[in-house]
Amino acid sequence: MKKKFRIKKNEEFQLVFHKGESFANRQFVIYILDKQEQDFFRIGLSVSKKIGNAVIRNQVKRYIRQAFLELNESIPVGKDYVIIARKPAADMTFSEVKSSLMHVLRRAGALKNGQRKKKNITS
Repeated sequence: MKKKFRIKKNEEFQLVFHKGESFANRQFVIYILDKQEQDFFRIGLSVSKKIGNAVIRNQVKRYIRQAFLELNESIPVGKDYVIIARKPAADMTFSEVKSSLMHVLRRAGALKNGQRKKKNITS
């Protein structure tokens, strides 16, 4: 991915964590922050050492980047995404990573062809 599509600075990660919304499933947590002035989306990746050794962590990051490249047309612009991989992501194939990311993005309403699920709040 080109540099302008990546989140690399700690301040940018912290801004997304504090001001963005989070959505999760068993494999990934995604924080999403609206940035209307951007003509593109950016992603930041966080893969902890708990996931595995450097080879495994880098493989997970490659899978996530490739999934976002393939979903490029379905992801709306003007947003920052921070993806945190959880332990089960280490044992997944690329197609499983892609479908899991699509699931979380659909839950977040961040796919152009998917609708955001409504939360039912009962008192």
